[in-house]
Amino acid sequence: MVNIKKWLSELTVVGRTSLVLALAAGSLITVSAMSPKSNTTEVDTVKTTKVEAKSEPVTTTKTEVKTEKIPFEKQTIESADMTKGSTKIQTVGVEGVKTITYTITLVDGIEKNRTSNEVITTNPINEVTILGTYVKPVSNCDSNYSGCVPIASDVDCAGGSGNGPAYAYGPVQVIGTDIYGLDRDGDGWGCE
Repeated sequence: MVNIKKWLSELTVVGRTSLVLALAAGSLITVSAMSPKSNTTEVDTVKTTKVEAKSEPVTTTKTEVKTEKIPFEKQTIESADMTKGSTKIQTVGVEGVKTITYTITLVDGIEKNRTSNEVITTNPINEVTILGTYVKPVSNCDSNYSGCVPIASDVDCAGGSGNGPAYAYGPVQVIGTDIYGLDRDGDGWGCE
């Protein structure tokens, strides 16, 4: 601790003792003069100076994380295994997710810079729909026979004595009604 008397005596100037009071380093300094002849204080000069210490800016960073949905795409595949115009969802579409991480630089609490990094967390799954294209062919064959027997007003076995107008090339199996009389012996086969 400093000896105050010694310190005061060192500051005697022209018959007056000056008392220097330092409140805090770099803060307020008050200087007053005191007369040695009386116990009263005469203020010769009062000087108050506010000295502001320059502080370094405070730089901090923070991280924010945000997620966003990724829409799925739709695809259509044609298939001759399904009737034309019919549809069936083969794969149900699912949205994906991407994660965005922001790194934010703050100087004295004010945003000065922002960078981002995107990562696909979950890939989307595309929706796949099957579209049928099969068209049943128009048949000129009578459905009562296996093997093609033409549909006509009259059908006879080719190479036989019938006069047509259409002919069946056999043998043909009767699987329904023998509407043209091609199975003469009734064994289920015509034009043998």
